[in-house]
Amino acid sequence: MAIELQQHLRLQQSLVMTPQLQMAIKLLQLSRLELVEMIQQEMETNPTLEETVETYNEDSMEESPGETIAIEAKEPDQLKEVSMDEKFDSYLDWNSDADDFSGTGKMQFEGERKESTDFEAFTTNKTSLADHLRWQLLMTRPSPEDEELGSLIIGNIDKDGYLDISVEEIAQTTNSSPEKISRILALMKTFDPPGVFASDLKECLLLQARHLGVDDPLIIDMIRYHLKDLETKRYKAIAKALKTDLDHVIAAVSFIRSLDPKPGDKFNDAQQIYIVPDVYVFKEGDDYLILLNDDDIPRLHINAYYKKAVRRGEKIADETKTYLKDRLRSAEWLIKSIHHRRKTIYNVMESIVKAQRDFFDHGISHLKPMVLRDIADDIEMHESTVSRVTNNKYAHTPQGIFELKFFFNSSINRSNGDTIASASVQEKIRKIIENEPPKKPLSDLKLVEILEAADIHIARRTVAKYREMMGILPSSKRKQF
Repeated sequence: MAIELQQHLRLQQSLVMTPQLQMAIKLLQLSRLELVEMIQQEMETNPTLEETVETYNEDSMEESPGETIAIEAKEPDQLKEVSMDEKFDSYLDWNSDADDFSGTGKMQFEGERKESTDFEAFTTNKTSLADHLRWQLLMTRPSPEDEELGSLIIGNIDKDGYLDISVEEIAQTTNSSPEKISRILALMKTFDPPGVFASDLKECLLLQARHLGVDDPLIIDMIRYHLKDLETKRYKAIAKALKTDLDHVIAAVSFIRSLDPKPGDKFNDAQQIYIVPDVYVFKEGDDYLILLNDDDIPRLHINAYYKKAVRRGEKIADETKTYLKDRLRSAEWLIKSIHHRRKTIYNVMESIVKAQRDFFDHGISHLKPMVLRDIADDIEMHESTVSRVTNNKYAHTPQGIFELKFFFNSSINRSNGDTIASASVQEKIRKIIENEPPKKPLSDLKLVEILEAADIHIARRTVAKYREMMGILPSSKRKQF
């Protein structure tokens, strides 16, 4: 068998994503804060990239001339169309291997430049539940052994203030007697907040009642033996079992509801997350004005010194010239990708406003069913591009702040052939429950009947699913007296 080399010519088509296209796609799916971090990181690693600093004349208030490649704060309708095959300056070597593009680096950089004072940096650290309890333990002047046992007990409470371990397990771990553990635990159950170190909800409520000096047998018995009936609001069954009248039971329920089932919750250090809209939609007359939020996003331009050094062919080392060309190419890709991102977000939001005009005029109840393909066909882009644009982006509208994904929802058919958005059905259910009789709340089956009368045909389990998504309790737990 002979071994030989042969050459064959074959034509085929394949999809290749250029580094510029990869960067444009990456920027599309970034949130506003992530974009700022990425730009700051790129400015740290790319010496040819600089931030444009605006200066104004006090008399004419005209902006001083700068680099023409800077990102101008133009109106959305004046933005130039950016195509992914647009040519850059001829002084760059575009025949170099695209795989050598260094990318944008990790997105973990925290910018040092701040536009305004961050007042949250001046706030004191919030005291944790464990520190608060340990401070109270030390105030009792415990012995070294008691302090060690108390610290061990404190280390076994959860975020709500409940003890996750039994006395026997603590005694076995520390080789101490259960009596000693019980003595220390009994002392610590008197600590603030009331109800801490309880093993379950029943003990937690009893500790709080004892702390408040409540010795009403009705309240104590209701907590000890009728928590399940309290949960389902079976007040008549409680009155019958405890041989008392309904008014006394309702008065006791009012007190029990004032107790805190999670005494340690106020010490949790979970911080609120503030949403900064990417787009603002304002109504002016009969039309809507769309403004992109570019606050805190640096306006970029290419350093003129490095640009001229490469263009004029000054005597610099080949390695340095190659590095500068690569950095210049990366800087221009980033600037053009940011232009493309702004224009794409504007086009998507403009199409959403056009398709959901009734929502912007009248509210959630007038939201129309819509899918990604509807917007993609309108702006002549792929569905995946629209999905990336609407991911983690928020819009400030006359109806409130909504994620762009909110405007895309499934449809529910009506008997007359029309459709209604699922979000509109949820809003209708919420309004029906808000106006229901407090003493006789509507069941899920009754909600189905009311919706059918409004020509909205959905199953009972769908009503239950929508109710749970909105955080609304079932009818048995919504009953009030």
